[in-house]
Amino acid sequence: MPKIKIAVVGVGNCASALIQGLHYYKDKSREQAIGLMHWEIGGYTPDTIEVVTAFDIDRRKVGKDVSEAVFALPNCTTRFCEPIPGTGVTVHMGQVLDGISEHMRDFDERRTFLVADRPQPDPQKVVAILKESGAQVLLNYLPVGSEQASRFYAECALEAGVALINNIPVFIASDPQWESRFAQRNLPVIGDDIKSQLGATITHRVLTDLFRKRGVKLERTYQLNTGGNTDFLNMLNRSRLSSKKKSKTEAVQSVAARRLENDNIHIGPSDYVPWQNDNKVCFIRMEGRLFGDVPMNLELRLSVEDSPNSAGVAIDAIRCAKLALDRGLGGALEGPSAYFCKHPPRQFNDDEAYRMTEEFINSSIRWLTADHLP
Repeated sequence: MPKIKIAVVGVGNCASALIQGLHYYKDKSREQAIGLMHWEIGGYTPDTIEVVTAFDIDRRKVGKDVSEAVFALPNCTTRFCEPIPGTGVTVHMGQVLDGISEHMRDFDERRTFLVADRPQPDPQKVVAILKESGAQVLLNYLPVGSEQASRFYAECALEAGVALINNIPVFIASDPQWESRFAQRNLPVIGDDIKSQLGATITHRVLTDLFRKRGVKLERTYQLNTGGNTDFLNMLNRSRLSSKKKSKTEAVQSVAARRLENDNIHIGPSDYVPWQNDNKVCFIRMEGRLFGDVPMNLELRLSVEDSPNSAGVAIDAIRCAKLALDRGLGGALEGPSAYFCKHPPRQFNDDEAYRMTEEFINSSIRWLTADHLP
């Protein structure tokens, strides 16, 4: 199969886990490939994905080969595939805009961003880089709350003619105006706000759906999360959290038997604990009533390495976006967006989203086995 050429915006922990994973699985067989939801999608295996360009704003990453940048501070995710061979792909200076919260200047440089002293590119420069690199899919890994910066790169994707995977809770795929623009350009978009493979939100959703299916009345619930990476540090600025809280809350509300009142549901990041680094600890509590109106409660603690937890989902999203490009499909991919993301254009329960995604993948395979191989 031909390569899937990707561009990465934000070479942080999530990008580090993804790029490490591309090399980690390169020499693995299907039987050895632990941790992937799909080994093959439409003929594309993980080793068909190739990073061809990247953007960041940190001086410890800009100008470096991607293979070095993924391990540079303030990245702190686990190193499960090191070293990575040189890629020959240099990280370009990106646009800052609202990509950095003001409060992050007050923290130790090992924990925060250090803006490179380089000219920030205008949209046409970014578009030119995307076109020259041959990128087909752009991944947005900017910090939560980067509304202006995310829209800047979405515009660049449209102009350059590349698909977009929006991994953060800025609403692009789920915004009808943005979605229609991608549809008009016949470019696929998957979003918004990537789910982890087995993270806080997907676990909370499954339990909420279980309450519904088993006839348990859910009365109130919370989800509290702590972590020590730049994502949690960034989110200490509560003004950047409105879309994040909406995305996570709607993901749970959408599978409940009935919507909870706002006072009875609390979901969102809770605090920054530096020594946790990229480890995320989630606490979920659910209170309800069983047969005979008898009260019950459930408490769960989940500990995961945050960034690798989303990387396998991103690998699947990339391959679904490429299948859509191969088939000439544009606009939001409904099944993959619902299965891979917390805030898709339309919410479905996870069983239905899974079925839709499998149907999308399998229909793509049938289409590709005709006379339309790229």
